Parts: sequence; structure tokens; C-alpha cells
Amino acid sequence: MIASVAGRVAAVSPDGAVVEVGGIGLSVQCTPGTIARLQVGEDARLATSLVVREDSLTLYGFADDDERQLFELLQTANGVGPRLAQAVLAIHPPRDVRRAVATADLKALMQVPGIGKKGAERLVLELRDRLGSPTGDTSLDAASAAAGATGRQVAPVAPWRDQLTTALVGLGWSVREAEGALAQLAPVVDEQIAENGSVDVAVLLRQALRLLGRA
Repeated sequence: MIASVAGRVAAVSPDGAVVEVGGIGLSVQCTPGTIARLQVGEDARLATSLVVREDSLTLYGFADDDERQLFELLQTANGVGPRLAQAVLAIHPPRDVRRAVATADLKALMQVPGIGKKGAERLVLELRDRLGSPTGDTSLDAASAAAGATGRQVAPVAPWRDQLTTALVGLGWSVREAEGALAQLAPVVDEQIAENGSVDVAVLLRQALRLLGRA
């Protein structure tokens, strides 16, 4: 198993990144929130999970080990493959996934494209005793804070509006739908800039996905 990769980010796309490790470019599939924290030309470390199929080897990358563990646990439920598990983490950080399962919050789980009421009920039934407590896990935001504490600042990719639009279009929404969601987030952007002097792309992306999911 390839548990992690670390190296220079050679390329970033709406659904993943290429990380150069020992002269080899590894293609890593990532959630939009993780992609938003990567910058071409800078070094990065991603926790990874290798999914082996008869006709493919796919490497999935995550902001931290906790997110990778949850990705793997989600796939122990019937009907959940790597793509759906990744979609869950694209909409909700690990803390919120655990809380939704622990409290049987079907509405939150049904925000994920591909999960209906029966699927949400199945996740709660099969995973409630496997995912652990929702109170002490590490979200992407916590990972960002930890990175800053160790001296590696995780900065949003500029320009943030283009980054978010590209990510949302890559997930299947139209440019018009993406721009509509970003327009609704204008007050959040102003608040972030007023408090921090910058925009947290990952946080905005999660909120945009929730808005589009409700629409």
C-alpha cells in the first residue's frame, strides 16, 4: 500500500494533481477541498489510498491521515465504492460525516450526489459503530491550522473565484450554476477577508457544494 506521497506539485486539475516523487509523476485523485490547497511548483504531502482493480490502479489523495482512514471505512458499507466515498468527503469534512452517521442525519448524507434516502439509511446502519466519535477528529480546517503551526502555510490558490469555478465545473455543474453559488457566498467572502485578510478556498468550496446540492 502507498500510504503517502510527498514531493513537488507538477500539475493540478479539477479532479486531482500530479506529484513528482523521485523523478516519477504520480497522478493522485483528490477532493476539490484538497486540490484547493495545492499550488503548482510547491512541495506537498498527501495521505494516500491505492485502489486496485483488474484494469486499473488508482491513487486517491487526502489532506491528512484521518481523511484517508474515513475514505477507507466508508467503502466497507455495501454499495460504496471509492468514487462515492470521495464524493462524501467532497461535501463534508470527516467531523461532519461522523456526526451525520452517529446522529442519523439522513438529510446531511443525502446532500452527497449519488446517495438517496435508502443509501443514507444503509450508511447509518452499517457504519454507526465503525466511524468513531464525531468530537475529536481532524477536519481539513484543523489540518490547515496544524500546517501553519509547523511553519508550512497552506495558502488558497489565487484567484480564488477562478479556482472555485473550475472545481465546481469539474464536479458536473455548469459555469452559470457555479457563478450563482459564488454570488450567494459574497457575504462569507467579505467576512473572511475582514477577519483573516484572505479567502479560505476549501471552506468556500464546501459551502458552494451545499448550496448547489440543495438547489
